[in-house]
Amino acid sequence: MTTVGMIGLGVMGLAMAQNLQQAGFRVCGYDIDPSRRKLLKKAKATVGQSVQEVAENADVLISSLPSTEALLLVSRSLVASAHKRMTLVETSTLPIQDKLMARRILSPAQIVLLDCPLSGTGSQAQTKDLVVYGSGPLAAYKKVTAILEGFSRKQFYLGAFGNGMKLKLIANYLVAIHNAAAAEALVLAEKAGLNLDLVLAAIGDSAGQSRMWQVRGPRMVAADYSPMMSMHLWQKDMGIISQFVAAAGAPSPVFDQARALYSMAYQDGHGDRDSSVIHLLLKSMSAQPAAGKSLPCPDGLVDSKC
Repeated sequence: MTTVGMIGLGVMGLAMAQNLQQAGFRVCGYDIDPSRRKLLKKAKATVGQSVQEVAENADVLISSLPSTEALLLVSRSLVASAHKRMTLVETSTLPIQDKLMARRILSPAQIVLLDCPLSGTGSQAQTKDLVVYGSGPLAAYKKVTAILEGFSRKQFYLGAFGNGMKLKLIANYLVAIHNAAAAEALVLAEKAGLNLDLVLAAIGDSAGQSRMWQVRGPRMVAADYSPMMSMHLWQKDMGIISQFVAAAGAPSPVFDQARALYSMAYQDGHGDRDSSVIHLLLKSMSAQPAAGKSLPCPDGLVDSKC
């Protein structure tokens, strides 16, 4: 039986570990937060006390981490304790150049890094409703395909290392826009005096529906802004996407306006809430005169482009 080492037991990592167990894999996991390790122990998986201990007990490693600093720290810890050739499946949403830096750190220790970010929220991770965007050496990818299938419903191999993150950023680019569009449309429907439950059902069965309409629309109607993806993390993602767009030289007027809404909600103190909280922001704006709140200019844009 293959043992999978899970490094990072946040909402995504813990759900992935639990699904891997249900798929028949042994799981050994670690997180710097003792409360997250306790949750893994309750799931009857093996809990490591360090990154090194997880690596010693695992055949394949998966990382689900919140920051570049965490990835580089994990990479250096693995190199310091390397005792066998391993593959690390890196699923975090981080800048491509930072994952390349981690790959350079790991390479001398013969640890192969795969760039495999995920499309899906924490609640989707719990039901195995994730899509993997895999990239890196094909031979290494093929060896971990069964593991990827253990926590996701669909997997795509995209070729060269970093292509996974490129597609992930494009996917999140669309999520940002679709989420904002869903929030705006629901505020319009409410202002128009429509039954919102019927609106959810009717639009959900029309050409106007989207995945964000399905996943976050009902939560917006219920005013449930508990975090599937906290605004703290979402703001990080928005920054990474903006850097990616700028480097590519692509126009992004719709995304820029959506990002401005998220920035406003974040500045209003909603960092611990879900990104769907822009629905609440739009409702508050709808109660103000037309000359009420104006959107802030996203970082790096001049006023003329807002």
